[in-house]
Formats: sequence, C-alpha cells, structure tokens
Amino acid sequence: MYSSYFGLTEAPFSIAPAPRFLYMSQPHQEALAHLLYGVNSGGGFVLLTGEVGTGKTTICRYLLEQIPETCDVAYIFNPKLTVAELLSSICVEFGIAFPAGNTSIKVFVDCINTHLLDAHARGRHAVLIIDEAQNLSPDVLEQMRLLTNLETSERKLLQIILIGQPELVAMLERPELRQLAQRIVARYHLGPLTKPEVAAYVRHRLEVAGARRPLFPPALMGRLHRLSGGIPRILNVLCDRALLGAFVQSKERVDRSTLAQAAREVLHRPAAQRRTQRALVAAVLLLGGGILAMAALFRHDPAPTKTPPSLTAAGKAASPTPVDTANLAWPTDAPRAESEAMAYAALFRAWRADYRAGDPCRQAESLGLRCHTEHGGLSDLRQMNLPAVLRMRDRQGREFHATLMKLDSHSATLMTAGKSGPVPIGTLAEQWSGHYSLLWRMPPAVAGTIRPGDRGPAVAWLSRQLARMQGRMPDTEENPLFDEALMHQIKLFQLAQGLTPDGTAGPRTLMRLLEESDQSIPSLARRRASDPLHGSGTL
Repeated sequence: MYSSYFGLTEAPFSIAPAPRFLYMSQPHQEALAHLLYGVNSGGGFVLLTGEVGTGKTTICRYLLEQIPETCDVAYIFNPKLTVAELLSSICVEFGIAFPAGNTSIKVFVDCINTHLLDAHARGRHAVLIIDEAQNLSPDVLEQMRLLTNLETSERKLLQIILIGQPELVAMLERPELRQLAQRIVARYHLGPLTKPEVAAYVRHRLEVAGARRPLFPPALMGRLHRLSGGIPRILNVLCDRALLGAFVQSKERVDRSTLAQAAREVLHRPAAQRRTQRALVAAVLLLGGGILAMAALFRHDPAPTKTPPSLTAAGKAASPTPVDTANLAWPTDAPRAESEAMAYAALFRAWRADYRAGDPCRQAESLGLRCHTEHGGLSDLRQMNLPAVLRMRDRQGREFHATLMKLDSHSATLMTAGKSGPVPIGTLAEQWSGHYSLLWRMPPAVAGTIRPGDRGPAVAWLSRQLARMQGRMPDTEENPLFDEALMHQIKLFQLAQGLTPDGTAGPRTLMRLLEESDQSIPSLARRRASDPLHGSGTL
C-alpha cells in the first residue's frame, strides 16, 4: 500500500518465499551449496534445518531454479500424511501411474521402483524434496529410508532432501531411526543473520523492489537486529509495518519512533514480561519524579507531547491523498438489514448482471459464474484482483457489508448503501473482518479443479493457456493427458504468481490463468502484462 509513495515497484518485505528477493548471506550460500551437493551426490539423504523464519523454504524455491535439467523433482510441502498417502503423493508428483483406489504399500513401492529404473535408463535423476519434514512421523521416515534402498549397481535411484525445523534433528537421533541418520550425506543448520547481514538484507530487498534512496537509516540497523533476533521473517514483518508507519505519517523514511511503534504492534510479548517492564518503568519514573518536577518549574512554555499514531489506525493519521472515510460506517438513513443484498447487487453490476434477492451463489451459477468465499487479507484480494463483498465493522463494532470496487497502493474504493467513495488502506484494514466473497468466471471447457491424470477439453485448455503465456506453440492433441510435464509447468506458473505450488489447477490458479486471456473480467487494479514463463518446464 506504500509502494508508490516511496517509489517502489513492489512490496519489498513480503513474507512469501520469493526467490528473487533471497539475500545470499554466507550461511545461505553454504546451505544452498549443501543442497546442490546432495542433489548431485548419487543417493542418500540431505538435511537442511533452521528456526522458523530463517529462509529455508526460500532457499528451497531458489534450489528449484538451479537443479539440472536432467533431474525430475517431486516436491511435498504438506508431509502430515500416512505412509500410503505420502507414497501416493510421490507417485502423483513424479507422474507415476498406479491402480485407482490402491492403498497397498507394496504396490506403491513397486510402481515407484519401476518408474525410477526407467528414468535411470533414460539418463534422468529423481529428487524428492520434503518441506516441513519435522511433521513426518517415525514410520513415514522409516519408509523414506526404505525408498533409498532402490538402487542399481552404480548408484541410488532416489535422492531425498529433508527440510525442517530443529525438532527434526532431535527426531533423527532416536534409536529406531539411526539407520536413516547414517544415510545423511550432507547436513546444514541455518542460523539467524548477524548485525552486518541484517543491514545488507534490508538494503538488498529494498534495491530489488526499486528503492533509489535509503528508507532505513544505518543507525537503526542495530535496533532492527536486536528486535528481530536476525530472523528474516520477523525482519520482513517489522520493516513492512515500519514503512507503513512512515507512509501514514507522511515521513520520508523510517525513524526511531516509527520503528519503536512498529515493534510494539508486531512483537507481542508475554503478559508477564510486559508487567515486569511496566514495573521497571514505574520505578524509574518514581525515582525521577523529583527531578522532573523541578525541571517543570523552570519550563515556561512546555511543548505538548506528541504520541505517534497507531500504525494500524491509518485513517486517523496524515495521508498523502485526502480521502473521504464516511463510507466506513453504515448510513443512518438506510436499513442495515439490506446491507448484504445491496453489496451483492453492486458486485453483480460489476459483472454486468442483475442481482435478485436470494442466494447469490445460486444466481451466479445461472450466469456462468462461481462464488469464492474465504477469510484472508489484502494480499489475497490483490492477488485475485476481482471485486468482492467485504464484511465490515464500524467503530462501534456493528457489522455491515460493502463492495470493494478498486484497490491501489494508497486507497480502496468501496460501495456502501449505493454510494461509492475512497478510503485509506489502513482504515480498510482496521475495520475489515477479513471475510470476503467474490465472483469469478470458470473457463468454458472446465468444470472444476484440473488434476494430474485428468484428460479431455479442460486439460487441452490448460495446456493452451500455459503455452500462450510461455510464448511457445500449444500442443494440438485433442485429448491430452495431464501428465508430469504439465504438472511441472503449472508449478512454475504458481511459483511465479506467489501461489502454493501444488501442481493442480484449482480456483485461484484458474482465476490467474483466465485473467491473462479475458479482458472483459472486472478488476480491482489495472492489469499488467505478464512476463512469459521461461524454461523447459523441468523444475
């Protein structure tokens, strides 16, 4: 929301694991080197651990861009699965066919073994990456060890990379997992950033986002390091909130008071710690009371103390562009009971359709549209870029509905009770419950989520869309299969769009794909031409 104010091309401190924002500190370079060594080592396990927020997943995303073209990669990001479920997921990731409804471990392993032998004969190398591996149960880990028994006389057929939190190390020290621990060919623990690395990290992310001047003075870097503990994710949240604070106060850069306010809002200390700190402050004030009282006697014209405004209360702070905030309260001359119906009427008008009282989702289906209802944040709305009905609360906590029609870096345009007006982003964030509903148009040939193994017109449409975006000739096959190659193309697109790379074309992925080809779809912000996705499609 502050990007254009500071002359940035995009938000520099998003917590999404975007590889282009990765700051390659010395520890991050070493971690990546360990992973690349493991990929080319010819079998066994590679282990990368680190505290929450140190950048493990971002390094993994970066690794996917560095893996040789001869490698086939299966990426599991939600490993809270049973043995059969994990083996099934591995088959889906590698594009391995297996009998429908199969639950037999032996059948899964036989299918995987056959595929790996065939891949080896074709000069391919299989790599399995499991993120959040601390969630694996011991029996699943043991099955992973057994998978590494699949080998030829020259080498192992499967390389497994485990990425997780420090609890993973403790788990692997259990006696029953000692055989797996002995097969770890490379391991690395990613620690927090040092103070100089924090300064370089902040500077790097701002430069990637297009900053042409320092927005955080060097004097604040020590404070940033102490507040974040050198954890990149905490740094991102702190810096993002501090820039928001500087924006709503119309400051040219972040100062010490703005950073302190950001830390108070972001870092929620335990109640006992806050009570102790308040007690210490009270003691200091008591001891210094006499001095302060004497000083007050000699102050003839005291200046009023200014308290920094809350960074979340952006509507009460100064804004570069004056906006009307009256439409964040339901007007007294309109019946509140009609709030939701009026909001949906405005949403349907944005799609050039009329809304009749009743179930909006059922009416949407009759018009060839779908409903999507969820709880999220402004980043979700920006990502989908579609008008939405928002569930709001006024200053007294009373609920009403409004329709989000436009969204830019400074303000949002809301339709409330038939009246439209701009409001500051901060005010919207403060009064919005996070609940939203929007309409979207399903592609004509598509009936629902498109998954690996599917075949038919929906898969043909998906293949054509990806080919067009990548600037290559589409496949002319009339009844194509959603195979391994197409799944990897989907993952590339999802990674580029900041979506979860699950390899299936669900609602969010379909929304983003369709937006690229149908300019009649209403949008919150002006669409930007997407860069073609480059590469061979092998992650």
